[in-house]
Amino acid sequence: MMQAEIIAFGDELTSGQRLDTNSQWLSQQLAECGIRVLFHTTAGDDLVAGCDVFRHAIQRADVIVSTGGLGPTADDLTRECIAAACGVDLTRDESVLEHIRALFACRGRAMPERNVVQAMFPRGSRPIPNPHGTAPGIDIQVSRSGRNPARIFALPGVPAEMHDMWMATVRNALAGLSGDNRCMIRHRAIHCYGTGESAIEAMLPDLIRRGRVPAVGITASQATITLRITAEGPSPEACCAAMQPTADTIYQCLGDYIFGEDGDTLQDVVIRLLVQRGQTLATVECDSGGTLAQWLSAGDPDRRVHRGGWVLRDPVSIASVLKNAGGASETQSPLTETGLQTLAANCRTIFRTDYALALGPFPPQIESASGPPPVYIAAAGPAAVYGHSTPYAGHPDILLPRTVKEALNFLRLRLQAEESNEPAVRSSPILPP
Repeated sequence: MMQAEIIAFGDELTSGQRLDTNSQWLSQQLAECGIRVLFHTTAGDDLVAGCDVFRHAIQRADVIVSTGGLGPTADDLTRECIAAACGVDLTRDESVLEHIRALFACRGRAMPERNVVQAMFPRGSRPIPNPHGTAPGIDIQVSRSGRNPARIFALPGVPAEMHDMWMATVRNALAGLSGDNRCMIRHRAIHCYGTGESAIEAMLPDLIRRGRVPAVGITASQATITLRITAEGPSPEACCAAMQPTADTIYQCLGDYIFGEDGDTLQDVVIRLLVQRGQTLATVECDSGGTLAQWLSAGDPDRRVHRGGWVLRDPVSIASVLKNAGGASETQSPLTETGLQTLAANCRTIFRTDYALALGPFPPQIESASGPPPVYIAAAGPAAVYGHSTPYAGHPDILLPRTVKEALNFLRLRLQAEESNEPAVRSSPILPP
């Protein structure tokens, strides 16, 4: 299997002023072509550094794809770096120069003399057409002693131009490189919530060992655990078939901890369950600042499920809502577990929804012998109001998303339990509807 390196050029990347999303996108595209990416390299706008990066890449990768550094300014050095790494000079391509002049003419402008440099190419290379910009790409094959040649594709850093050039030219060129022995790479991501990364791994029968085929990786992001299955094969169908037994094992081992796959989020799954049932949802948030409502609204652009809700921040507002809804007295502070359940039930009534999900308030994050304080969650439905609590603990950067996910996951489990007529995990009925 061919192996690849992706190189991103730009001081704005090495200084941290801009995030490199081009390399992420290119890795996905190379995998679609059956090419494994082994290296991501980021280099600043420096001639010596750029030459070194290409020299190393030529020795360790069969395919090198670079982005950035093809503009007309003095800090655009990719063409010079490639020429130096390949030991050739730069020559001018008159047809490319005419194309650049024509682009400026179409825009009612004269081409600055500095743009001539964009028609300069390492000797022996081929231009990669850029219909919408003045920076054509570079395609060059580099000989290597005793080995197959390496292939360099240099593309602009502007994502829209780079995407178009990849789809129109580079992808087809890579398909030709692999010929009849072309191998596909496909990934399948299975998302879990409700326990930690090490606990998930312990539930699985040695699936994450190195060298396993298909490979299984595990990552954690803001309390969501993702198991990523990777398979190689002659076709997408063959890859999917190779992954299926491993996916079946994961589902058997993890059960309700799994909430979705690939692009799914917890809010997507909750919305999908409610859409299937023709039901609606309102929300009550104390201290989460509307995060729960925002996630649900973004996942429900057609407004089929989320009808709205209350975003409350201080005890006086919470008590006032409770009093006006006929619940606890205005002096109730802080909000109790029972008070949150009352808010959920009243929110469901006022918004005329099938369900209401209530979260908060958040307690101070403190250490004590008895453990971290709880955050309360309540879900009001047609049959009852259900309560749940989760420890308010963890890194400050993930406390908010983790707690909001806990609320969504609690409702997901309730809905799934109702579908199967089984008790939901980690929940109990508190109040009548």
